[in-house]
Amino acid sequence: MSRIQKVFSQLAAQQRQALIPFITAGDPRPGLTVELMHALVAGGADIVELGVPFSDPMADGPVIQRASERALAHKVTLRQVLAMVAEFRQRDADTPVVLMGYANPVEAMGYEAFASAAAAAGVDGVLTVDLPPEEAEECTGVLRAHGLDQIFLLAPTTPESRLKSAARLAGGYVYYVSLKGVTGAANLDIDSVASKLATLRQHLSLPIGVGFGIRDAESARRVARVADAVVIGSRLVQEVEAGEEGLAARLTAFLAEVRAAMDSADA
Repeated sequence: MSRIQKVFSQLAAQQRQALIPFITAGDPRPGLTVELMHALVAGGADIVELGVPFSDPMADGPVIQRASERALAHKVTLRQVLAMVAEFRQRDADTPVVLMGYANPVEAMGYEAFASAAAAAGVDGVLTVDLPPEEAEECTGVLRAHGLDQIFLLAPTTPESRLKSAARLAGGYVYYVSLKGVTGAANLDIDSVASKLATLRQHLSLPIGVGFGIRDAESARRVARVADAVVIGSRLVQEVEAGEEGLAARLTAFLAEVRAAMDSADA
């Protein structure tokens, strides 16, 4: 059983949902990333999504775009991100780490070289935003050979043909984009999300995480009532952008509040 499967299995037994925070590797500076990852776990993270900075993050709103810009100003590379994961693993052998990014850096490195290095570093899954399921056969095969899960984004507009491809290739969990638009957008409609998740579950046996538009403990609590996992990104990156002073403690405190709200979702 993989680390991701183990987390979801344990949480299901407790009738709890996974909390999956996102930060960008190298933001606000490379030397702080591992400390922030540990801070997220201290706040209640079940899985950590670590963004690989990219020059053209088309699915991301301005908050996460600026995070990529700050990391790239420090010349953070994919290999450096893997080194950060390896350093994180020195103190945490249990919390799954998922890399979230774009296809170009992975393709430049080569699927085999990337998958081998990612597995060696302690990565558990890869979410490549601009690699749709129907184009992911080769990449998924290489990742699976190294014990890595290919995680896909699904959206309100995802056609059934793509959904079937995702159901066949996906591992770990799937990430449902709760609204049309980019990360950090607002107007989260829980009833609409619940309806779409019911449809997705007719095709998918994997856990479903919901992200985009979750900004606080209350929205996380509402999503936790209908989803298997809650993904929070832009709100955390805003904390990073607010400055380094007390940053790790702020991230831990914010996530702890979210975790407590999620755990009360069925109360």
